[in-house]
Amino acid sequence: MFRLSREVRFAINSIPDDQLLDKPSNSYGGFPTLTGLGHWFSLTVALAGEIDSQTSYLRNIKEIDEMVRRRAVPLIEKAIRGGRFGGGARVLSEVFELLRDAWPGTSLDQLQLSLSPFLALRVRAVEFPMIRLTQKFEFSASHRLHNPALSDAANRACFGKCNNPAGHGHNYEVQVAISGRPKADGTLVCLPDLERLVASTVIDRFDHKHLNLEVPEFAELNPTVENIARIIFGLLKPVVANLASITVWETPKTWCEFSEN
Repeated sequence: MFRLSREVRFAINSIPDDQLLDKPSNSYGGFPTLTGLGHWFSLTVALAGEIDSQTSYLRNIKEIDEMVRRRAVPLIEKAIRGGRFGGGARVLSEVFELLRDAWPGTSLDQLQLSLSPFLALRVRAVEFPMIRLTQKFEFSASHRLHNPALSDAANRACFGKCNNPAGHGHNYEVQVAISGRPKADGTLVCLPDLERLVASTVIDRFDHKHLNLEVPEFAELNPTVENIARIIFGLLKPVVANLASITVWETPKTWCEFSEN
């Protein structure tokens, strides 16, 4: 089984225009092009299936782009201009239904609508009609990777520079994912309320701290990115309804997701 993902970027301008009647002029920056005040989105389509024996394609990406611009963009534009986009989750459900059978021979595995570089809505075929909302946060902290059950030599061999007794720092990114059915206004949660809960429960607790020394959860627990994700999930689960997963980026190249399923 192969999974192919394609991100299609586009804008809905405050003043209607006829860009979709022409060929895309800048697919990288987004087409239709954002000409000023308006809405800029990216829609990521993930298709699953087997590759074609002649072309070795799962699907020609031009066909994905064309179908998104023909079907999804007009639907989203109509929702915005009609004042019913709201939080976007109900509209994403409609887009999923509209694109579900758009590429015969492959199945629509996942669809993600990014409202900003940090806020996204996602639907997975196996979870539909449930929608996932993800929002990113950040904190800076230092830590030392060390297992007291190991010898000093074994710790150095296992963790290398990360075992430095003085510790070292990271600018961590945390992505909180919740899952649920969209409300009538297209939202899953009140975002300001969610952000306040995450800030008071996690960010204020971890930010600019030495995790081993100043955060009780890591007094005897090695603060690896895996354990940080698990601890954050445990802290948020009692206060954030329908928490689906926590993903923590230690660096742009290293991250871990934790969920209970």
